[in-house]
Amino acid sequence: MNEITIFDQPTEGGFVRRESGRLDRMGGSGITSRRIKISNGRVFKKVVNGEEIGKAVDKQLDVIIVDWLLEPSRKFYAGAYDKNVKAKLPDCWSNDGIKPEASANAPQAKTCMECPKNVKGSGSNGQGKACRYERRLAVLVAGDSSGDVYQITVPGGSLFSNNNGNLYGFEGYKKFLLANNAAPDTVVTSLIYDPETDTAKLWFKAASFLNAQQAAAVDVAQKDPTTDRYLKLTAAAVDGAKAIAAPEPVAAIAPPTASVNPFGDDDDEDEVPVKRAAKKETPAAPKAELNEVLGDWLDEDED
Repeated sequence: MNEITIFDQPTEGGFVRRESGRLDRMGGSGITSRRIKISNGRVFKKVVNGEEIGKAVDKQLDVIIVDWLLEPSRKFYAGAYDKNVKAKLPDCWSNDGIKPEASANAPQAKTCMECPKNVKGSGSNGQGKACRYERRLAVLVAGDSSGDVYQITVPGGSLFSNNNGNLYGFEGYKKFLLANNAAPDTVVTSLIYDPETDTAKLWFKAASFLNAQQAAAVDVAQKDPTTDRYLKLTAAAVDGAKAIAAPEPVAAIAPPTASVNPFGDDDDEDEVPVKRAAKKETPAAPKAELNEVLGDWLDEDED
């Protein structure tokens, strides 16, 4: 968190940011958990320590994806979803999509492949799969100079979508970037709600390469233990939710412009953009040229 989010007006120069030695007296653990919540209302909300704070951002949010797990994660709830009930930990979940986590309260099978909740028809009303895919991403918010890392949980419906022009589901977006010698941690990514659906479906779009300040912030974030934590904890766990009781056993049957922080924090100054080295992954056949999608971003303002 930076000083602008605390004070009504910017403070004068010469101040220092001191780490408190009395956080234990503030009624918390001293660990701040941050995530960005997506919703069917097509807004992005900042959640800190389980509480929504600040203003919501409508329809589109620009972020820098600093890390992600190799494979999509999975989660399963035995009970039906109820928006009026406070979020609880899943009955079973898997970070690697291969086997349940050791901390899962009620693992449904030894492996995800043999799990009865991972078959079509096991979902509510006999539709889809009861165990859902998701992607937990660690991101920086473009325009936020604090360097705070947030978790974003991308639902399964936003992972495997066919591309729509220069808009992609996350898995297709990775392949598109890789085909153009880039990766999610080397570009600013626009998260855009799909206006054609009532569900919380996101599209991913390459907006620009990183400027020097953003590239440096990614380097710092990738060394931050918080980043790895956000990849391995469910959203409910990040918010401090408690485990649910284990259910009864069931029979067996995934151009850079001046950056403005959308959540209302301070603005970054324009910097000369730099292309950051991409993470190494297996090459894929290109579907489009990255520079064509980005357009003449060195010369034109983004909408």
